[in-house]
Amino acid sequence: MGFWTLFEVASMPILQVLIISLLGAFMATDYCKLLPVDIRRSLNRIVFVVFTPSLMFASLAKTVTLQDIISWWFMPVNIGLTFLVGIILGWIVVKILKPKPYLEGLIIATCSSGNLGNLLLIVVPAICNEDGSPFGDTTVCTRIGLSYASFSMALGGFYLWTITFHMIRASSLKLRDDEAAEDFSSKQPNKNLDATPQSQLLKGESEEQVAILVKAPQDTSPKAKGNAPLWRQVVGFLHQILEELMAPPTLGAIFGFTFGAIDWLRNLVIGPGAPLRVVQDSIKLLGDATIPCITLILGANLTQGLRSSTIKPMVIMGVVCVRYIILPVVGIFIVKAAGDLGFLPPDPLFRYVLMVQFTLPPAMNIGTMAQLFDVGQDECSVLFLWTYLAAALALTSWSTVFMWILT
Repeated sequence: MGFWTLFEVASMPILQVLIISLLGAFMATDYCKLLPVDIRRSLNRIVFVVFTPSLMFASLAKTVTLQDIISWWFMPVNIGLTFLVGIILGWIVVKILKPKPYLEGLIIATCSSGNLGNLLLIVVPAICNEDGSPFGDTTVCTRIGLSYASFSMALGGFYLWTITFHMIRASSLKLRDDEAAEDFSSKQPNKNLDATPQSQLLKGESEEQVAILVKAPQDTSPKAKGNAPLWRQVVGFLHQILEELMAPPTLGAIFGFTFGAIDWLRNLVIGPGAPLRVVQDSIKLLGDATIPCITLILGANLTQGLRSSTIKPMVIMGVVCVRYIILPVVGIFIVKAAGDLGFLPPDPLFRYVLMVQFTLPPAMNIGTMAQLFDVGQDECSVLFLWTYLAAALALTSWSTVFMWILT
């Protein structure tokens, strides 16, 4: 397969994302007024509660069996390593470039959370269908490749809606704390020597309200949390994990794994003779709306982000370097080492998918989370614009390198 053929194949999904994003941006303009802020927020909640869980369940229940989960055991490890290395590199970017505190979680998330779902669902079958594909028979390659991509999407969703979800929520809490501190400082009593006794109280506030405002930051400080008993901290940590596992997309992935792994449950909803196949068909229909809706919202947010984003160009460069220079090199070493140690099946397509997982642009669901928690939406849109533009060249170039290594 020639470079330009591969370039066309790898660029198609990226161009699809950009075209739909531009449509979303146009729909959000004052000319159309089809995606104002309130509608985007409502649509985002529907994506979070209905569409994404449906996509997780439909993909997993249909394509991944218990035998697949056992034989592909290294894939969840590989995805975990992409998140771990990305988090470390993102933390370094944050410490060096020092963005605003409420953007730290967003930047680390874009460095660590790749688009492990819909891009692979497009790229892998497209490469299998090309003449001269290094992965064997087109039909077999496409069928197995879709299973790998679906498994990757489900695992990525599980990591995304636990680890990344926590990072974006933490950023939201930082933003709320900063806003509360600014609001409190703006209402401080007048310290001027000429002030009257009446002006020593906050205007429009009672002494009791002032006491509450003063007390709240003290109760939420890290020091106060650190003085809590160990058992209470452990219980709080477990409760937080449980809350994140109860997020609708994570529940959809869990149910999808369950139905895919247990034969009698799988036979209830999957297959032409399944008694409840209409349930699977309906869930799949809902899941198919996930990617278009996320991409439209991303484009709509971009119109505001380009005008009001405060993110530094060096931060954008740092994220691009992490995603498309450092992570792919780390991925090559990890996959080659795992193969030499006998941890991987002999299928070169499986190894190709593992390498590509280190090379993908940021997960679009990060935008969904930013919208849900109302934090860094403009900055998220700008980061996505530049990382997805860079992905067209980076993903194509690295795909060429990966296939050269594997053949």
